[in-house]
Amino acid sequence: MQALSPTLYFVAAVLGAYLIGSLSFAVIISRVMGLSDPRSYGSKNPGATNVLRSGNKMAAVATLLLDAVKGWLPMALLQWKGREFGLGDGALAAVGLAAFLGHLYPVFFAFKGGKGVATAAGVLFGVHWLLGLAGMGTWLLVAYLSRYSSLSALITAIAAPLYYLLGDRELWYTDKSILLLLLVMGALLVYRHRENIGKLLQGKESKIGAKSKN
Repeated sequence: MQALSPTLYFVAAVLGAYLIGSLSFAVIISRVMGLSDPRSYGSKNPGATNVLRSGNKMAAVATLLLDAVKGWLPMALLQWKGREFGLGDGALAAVGLAAFLGHLYPVFFAFKGGKGVATAAGVLFGVHWLLGLAGMGTWLLVAYLSRYSSLSALITAIAAPLYYLLGDRELWYTDKSILLLLLVMGALLVYRHRENIGKLLQGKESKIGAKSKN
């Protein structure tokens, strides 16, 4: 017998996902490794790309992986145990969005977070591992060809919902709540990259691996 109603489990899952998403690993890892706060140099964005501008590749890779894991983990846990508590695809979408919003607006860091690229990648893997690979492959291809992290993120944000719609129905069925998650997440990624879009159009955007001049 369930101790709590599905609604309370839903609220607990969404809140837990948001709190996990609020862990800004760019800041945490930089502090642990004795690096400058990523919010103080370069783009001032607490994310892996900006941490890379510190020149410490290990810190950047650790930030990238942990930011992705915090998007994937709440969804993986829900897929593992959620059905037992009456939580389906709607809850899965809500948990993924909550983790993503936690990264963008972290309660532990005055609601000033990163742009969400790595966490969004984790969410894609949380939906389905093939969708995650498709998104990651798109990002890597565009990054290799252009050397622009922001352009890679923008194209991947647009492509992910299309991949989901066009995916093999034997791998997943198209659920409206998951599709809505991908559309909202994509829109937020574009919004968070609005300054980068301007710089790309002006030819002033920094390329991957460029060190901060600050």
